[in-house]
Amino acid sequence: MSNLLEFARELAAIGQAGITYSKDPYDRERFVRLREMAGELLALPDYSPDFKWPDEIGYDTPKVDVRAVVFRGSEILLIKEAATGLWTLPGGWADVNISPAENAEKECREESGYIVKATRIVSVIDKERAGYAPNANAIYKIFFLCDLIGGEPTTSHESLGVGFFDIDALPPLDPHRGREVDIRDAYARHLDPTLQPVFN
Repeated sequence: MSNLLEFARELAAIGQAGITYSKDPYDRERFVRLREMAGELLALPDYSPDFKWPDEIGYDTPKVDVRAVVFRGSEILLIKEAATGLWTLPGGWADVNISPAENAEKECREESGYIVKATRIVSVIDKERAGYAPNANAIYKIFFLCDLIGGEPTTSHESLGVGFFDIDALPPLDPHRGREVDIRDAYARHLDPTLQPVFN
């Protein structure tokens, strides 16, 4: 393991799988304790003393974050996150019972007021390996190129603002949700459909 977070994350995943699949009550107790210990590693004073694993059940898999990438000429649709006051691509955690593309369309409509149609995947990345800040969860990010169908700019409880910005004049971006490099990767594929999706 290259760092403490990766080590603790794998221990927690082993513990959670054991809790889910073990039939022996004594083994289940051991797996519960293993997951607790993985959290205690990250709660050490020199790491993150207030750390706690999110409550999860079942086999531990990466969480999925979907983003709608909508261009209007050289401008890109961004929303101002209520949580941070910074700008990002519309999107968020994928919900169950709808496809990844439908999730991106739904998130865009809810956060921006615009109706879009996902047409192409421009990137699928492991968030941490792509250079984002570490997170307790392993996270995959999927960026969908979307066509603008209709609607009008509308804020929500998740967004303080909605706007189109020239890619050479972007507002302050939320570095945990989407970066300029992600936008430029998408713009290159918007201009040239023959380019393959980005992945790691």
